[in-house]
Amino acid sequence: MKDAQGRQVTGRVRWRKFAVLAVPGFAATAALAVALADGALAASFAVSGQQFKVSADSLEGQGFAQYGSVDTNARGDLLPVAVTAIKKAELKKLCQSVVTHLPIIGDISLNLSAGGGKDPVEASDLFVDATQLSGNAVFKNIEIGRDASTLDKGPDNAQGMQDLFAQQADSVRITNLQQVAWATNAGTFKLSGLSMKVAKGKRECF
Repeated sequence: MKDAQGRQVTGRVRWRKFAVLAVPGFAATAALAVALADGALAASFAVSGQQFKVSADSLEGQGFAQYGSVDTNARGDLLPVAVTAIKKAELKKLCQSVVTHLPIIGDISLNLSAGGGKDPVEASDLFVDATQLSGNAVFKNIEIGRDASTLDKGPDNAQGMQDLFAQQADSVRITNLQQVAWATNAGTFKLSGLSMKVAKGKRECF
């Protein structure tokens, strides 16, 4: 690029324009940092650098809430998630898988299954920080578009930031559940018929 006198100019930055463009991004990051400090976001622990997959034939939940939030990893990166929080949940034929790629060895899969018999998986105060969720869902007395800071049907502390979109319901039933998540928290997690396997290659729940 050349200036008005025809001289070659390289690497010139218009700092005033840069500042105008950068300030909103810096402000958003600062707001998230403040929210993290206040405990408003999903940051109870640093998540790993790998997402995992979870599937179930069915999920029956009492006290459902869902809202947007952010996880953090050990590097301090902010990872947007949709938090699904349920007071009491039962899952049938639960599958959880994560694939790790190792040098020379290649892909290694860790698979966990439970609740395949007569006794389902049981969880209380369940929080799932997901990036994808699919299935067939039925809600009872659902409220869509509620302020995330006012949620009161899910577990204690199942609330997001003020002014953010959220939804909640008395109960939820999801069949053919499939989700991808960064983290799961639970007050109690009872895994009937637990089986864990490690194998070479990609062996995922879906």
